[in-house]
Amino acid sequence: MSSKESSPAQETSRRKSSEEIARASCEVVCQLGKPYHWIQSFVTDDKIYCIHIAESEELIREHARLGGFPINTVSEVKAVIDPMTSNLL
Repeated sequence: MSSKESSPAQETSRRKSSEEIARASCEVVCQLGKPYHWIQSFVTDDKIYCIHIAESEELIREHARLGGFPINTVSEVKAVIDPMTSNLL
């Protein structure tokens, strides 16, 4: 699943460093007490897109709430397309 955070990335980075955000996310993952993996986040000019492996949208939203991360949309990834998908490699 991926989540799209609604606050501008630049504003978020002004308030917290990348290290602080990552540390907070990891601490919350440990607190959840359920299988949960934060894979990585992609920062654009106005949003942060986070990739998580979790059993439910509710768990992702709980991670965001406990970490103080804004969250707007949660989307379940149905398929992955990459260069290997082409069968040319």
